[in-house]
Amino acid sequence: MTEDGLIAPRRTPASKSPLARRPGVRALAAQATRDSILRAATKVFARYGFAGGSVEKISKAAKSYDRMIYYYFGSKEGLFIAVLEDIYRRMDESEAAIELDLARPVEALTEIIRFVLGYYRKNPDFVALLNTENLHRGRHIAKSLRAREYSSRAITLIGELLASGVAQGLFRPDVDARDLYLLIASTGYFYTSNRHTLSAFLGEPLETAERVRHWEEFVVETVLRTVDVGFPEELSPPNEASTWQKSRTAQSQARSSSGT
Repeated sequence: MTEDGLIAPRRTPASKSPLARRPGVRALAAQATRDSILRAATKVFARYGFAGGSVEKISKAAKSYDRMIYYYFGSKEGLFIAVLEDIYRRMDESEAAIELDLARPVEALTEIIRFVLGYYRKNPDFVALLNTENLHRGRHIAKSLRAREYSSRAITLIGELLASGVAQGLFRPDVDARDLYLLIASTGYFYTSNRHTLSAFLGEPLETAERVRHWEEFVVETVLRTVDVGFPEELSPPNEASTWQKSRTAQSQARSSSGT
């Protein structure tokens, strides 16, 4: 009511524009475009490499425009570096999601080994992109300021597991976390990246479920033997070959006798 006794007219709230009702719409759209380009670039670079992965192919795969790649990433190289950072980030996040009990270091280390080998196997684009970057001697990832963050977290985690194992009298105190990280990563990466040529070279398919399972168990045993507090004094005697070694010897003898 006004001062003169009249009823004041009801004020109708001003209608909000769609942008006002949905704050951040433009930012979300921009992020969606950037993510779409990043996903497309991952596939294109994995298939064609850095040299063959043209801006035109990427923009077409992303259903976007060339200029948007330059707008969000600055250059083709900037986009490739972003792709490399993204694949490392995704692996890091997947690894962080594993529930590990540091109080049980043997089991936790086994889980990490199985995760790494499985991740390489399930993500062929990851391996292909690393192959491409290694052909370029790592000159693109060297320009990244974020890549080392992901590797440092993985090494820190392994270091914590080693410390727990040492405290419990299970692991050797002289094993370096970085060395163990390289051992695990190399056994997973090499087997996956070279599986086709190795299959032809060795004359047996390495991608069968049986071969993959065997390699995983072999790597787990190898790594655990490496960190075991009894290594190297308590290694199995040379004449006590493993079941797999015995089977391989028998197969080799059979091939020799058949002339193959």
